[in-house]
Amino acid sequence: MAHLAKIHPHLWYADKAEEAARLYVSIFPDSEITRVTAMAAETPSGPPGSVVTVEFKLFGQPFMAMQAGPLDPFNHAISFMVLCDHQAEIDHYWDSLVSQGGTAEQCGWLRDRYGVCWQIVPKQLQEMMTTDDREAAKRATEAMLKMVKLDLAELQRAFAG
Repeated sequence: MAHLAKIHPHLWYADKAEEAARLYVSIFPDSEITRVTAMAAETPSGPPGSVVTVEFKLFGQPFMAMQAGPLDPFNHAISFMVLCDHQAEIDHYWDSLVSQGGTAEQCGWLRDRYGVCWQIVPKQLQEMMTTDDREAAKRATEAMLKMVKLDLAELQRAFAG
């Protein structure tokens, strides 16, 4: 029996849930659509077949998306942080999401064309921000606050002083 994760992020899309999931699995490795299901019964969102659920995995993490008409828009209260090992990885994920109709935002944040918020960040940033050397952390933070897409080399230069 396959291991089932206890927590699955669940995303409610007004429409295009399957299209969104297909975009995400095309960008991130170890990702796949595992099932698409049209609801067989009438729901508050519509007649049978009008609500669709999409089960998928990103980096092996299970997700579920539901296409069920407008409810609440996505916002910054929830985002997906992608920790990257190097600048090429930052560039790939950032450019892939922004070039597909997304919007660049400050400090490594972006919003994809479906409205979902993402943070594309180097994993080294966590160490920079939490170091006991508070002056180095301050320099890295100040550098980050001036960026849109994060530049790892520039963050490392700022951190080093």
